[in-house]
Amino acid sequence: MPRALVVGSQEHKELFCHFFTETHLTFDPAAIVWPEIDEDSHKCLQSLPVWNEAVATERMTTCTIQTWAPFETDPLIRHAVVLQGYEEARHAAIIQGLTQHYGIPVTIPPPPQPPADAEWAFLRMGYSECFDAFFTFALFAIARDSGFFPAPLVEKFEPVMQEEARHILFFVNWEAYRQANSALWQRPRHVWRGVLGRVAQVWQRLQSALAARGDQHFTMHGHQAINMAITPRGFLERCLAENAQRMQRYDPRLLRPRLMPSLAQALCKVLR
Repeated sequence: MPRALVVGSQEHKELFCHFFTETHLTFDPAAIVWPEIDEDSHKCLQSLPVWNEAVATERMTTCTIQTWAPFETDPLIRHAVVLQGYEEARHAAIIQGLTQHYGIPVTIPPPPQPPADAEWAFLRMGYSECFDAFFTFALFAIARDSGFFPAPLVEKFEPVMQEEARHILFFVNWEAYRQANSALWQRPRHVWRGVLGRVAQVWQRLQSALAARGDQHFTMHGHQAINMAITPRGFLERCLAENAQRMQRYDPRLLRPRLMPSLAQALCKVLR
């Protein structure tokens, strides 16, 4: 069993930064050869109401990361953050390449404006990715196993799903490291911003789930479009399983996201 890791130590920083850079995959989105798919699969792709939002989200995420990167004073961490920004920009390019190849109309939004508060925007982005990825991993697996997406197309997006797992793993370790190394007078502010960011994400998702007319989030729209024949408890159990499978590939000493798995486990105990 690996020895315990001191959160906030030099060893911790080197572990979560090196893990991130060493697991980076090198490929060019423009070189992706998109598979030919049948008419039904083509109609399924076109019916998904997620493409505009997906492109806009990836572009905004890229802008947020690129805005925050210069504020990172540690060269090792800054290098990893810049790499994350590159990967998010590549995700947007992959989605754009897919929609162009299959003739899916997408409105490309104007370049996003850099956030005024780079730190708060980066924190909100990280919490949002932790929430959305927890559900998206399961949605992707269900769509894959059900044949909603043809297998050759699923293979093209598998690296993207795993990159998202890397991103949230890097984020939770970065946040813990930063809090541990902040000055005592700064810690209440960091803790408060962390709590506020998490509460904001919970509230946003509750509003999305309760809104009668739906919302514009990829996860919610993906759930509606795939039309899963699964109970709420079954879906949460699938979320837990897929999340664990994605995370188990990496060093067990790295901190894992805890809020969504803990909430899902609690809900599974009361749902039939």
